[in-house]
Amino acid sequence: MSAKFTILEELVRPVVEGLEFEFWGMEYLSQGKDSVLRIFIETDAEKGIDVEDCARVSRQVSSILDVEDPITGEYHLEVSSPGLDRPLFSLTQYQAYVGSIVSLRLRVPFDGRRKFKGQLVGVENDDIVVRVDQEEYLLPIDLIDKGNIVPQF
Repeated sequence: MSAKFTILEELVRPVVEGLEFEFWGMEYLSQGKDSVLRIFIETDAEKGIDVEDCARVSRQVSSILDVEDPITGEYHLEVSSPGLDRPLFSLTQYQAYVGSIVSLRLRVPFDGRRKFKGQLVGVENDDIVVRVDQEEYLLPIDLIDKGNIVPQF
């Protein structure tokens, strides 16, 4: 995890949690003028996350980021719920979705490939266990660039 990402999370997480939402995770995509800071929030409430919840978090986070100014240059701030194809960021989140179908993209190739789509079998230490075509792979979480639940309808 980069130092900038760590600083961003240290600024954003307390704001989200102070508004009584769960900080699900965050993505920062540095692309010049089209850079995006995407924050995912969750709640235990029956109603889920609505547009007003996202707007409220966005206003508060934006105020903190304007004062602290951790991102140089222009960027877009997005706040949303994780949705059905929710991204997975932590070992705890992966553990909660054991049995689900996941799509994983790695930072570097593992066993000759960077993309894996299969059933999440479990979590062992700092590794994610995924079954693809009857073969199990033990993937270090540090190698995962992006992990998502694949919605089953």
